[in-house]
Amino acid sequence: MIQIENLSKNYGSKTVLKQINFELEPGKVYGMVGENGAGKTTLFKCIAGLEDCSGSISSPYSILKNHLGFLPTNPYFLPKITGSEYLQLLCNARNIPLNNFAEKNIFDLPLAQYAETYSTGMKKKLALTGILLQKNDFFILDEPFNGVDIQSNMLITAIIERLKAAQKTILISSHIFSTLNDTCDQIFVLRGGEIVQRVEKPDFQQLDEEMRQFVLGDKIESFHF
Repeated sequence: MIQIENLSKNYGSKTVLKQINFELEPGKVYGMVGENGAGKTTLFKCIAGLEDCSGSISSPYSILKNHLGFLPTNPYFLPKITGSEYLQLLCNARNIPLNNFAEKNIFDLPLAQYAETYSTGMKKKLALTGILLQKNDFFILDEPFNGVDIQSNMLITAIIERLKAAQKTILISSHIFSTLNDTCDQIFVLRGGEIVQRVEKPDFQQLDEEMRQFVLGDKIESFHF
C-alpha cells in the first residue's frame, strides 16, 4: 500500500496543494479529476519524487521512485535519440536485460526514427512503452488518453486492465470521464489544491452529472444559437 499523508506544496507564498491524504492499494486503479490548475500534475510530480513537498509518502519500498513509472502529459526526449535508444535507456535504468524491442512494440512505432520527430500521440505511446518495459509496480499516468487515436485509447485501456490484474497500482488523470468510468475503482476530485471528494464506482454516474453541472452551470445561456 502507498499512503500519502498531509502532502502540501507551495511555490513561494502560493499554496498549490493543501494537506492531501489518501491511500493506494495494489490491484486497483485510481482516477484523479479536476479543472486545469487544480494541482493534479503537481501532485503526481510530488509522488514521483520530481517535486519537493511537505508531508509524507510511505510505501513498501525503500525508494519508491525505483519502482514507479511516471507518464507525463507531454513527455520530453533528448535530441537525436531514436525510439529504440530511448527504450534502451529506460531498460538500462532498471537493469532490465532487453535490447530487441520489435516484439514489444505494441503501438507499431517507428523505433529507428528520432523520437523528437514523433507526433504528440506517438511520443506519449513511446514513453508509456518505456515504463511498461521497466516492470514497475506503481504507475502514474497523467492524461494517458490525451492526443492519441481511438485505437490507441482502446489499447491503453486494455493495458491498464492487464496492470490491474497483475496487482499493480495505477493512478491516472483524464479529461475524458468515460475512460475513468471504464477503468477506475475509485476517483478523487481535486479542487483548489484539495481533495474534496472520494467516489466509489457505483457513484461514478452521479459524479459525472455533478461535474457537468459544476462546469456548465448557466455559462452558455448567454449565447443564442
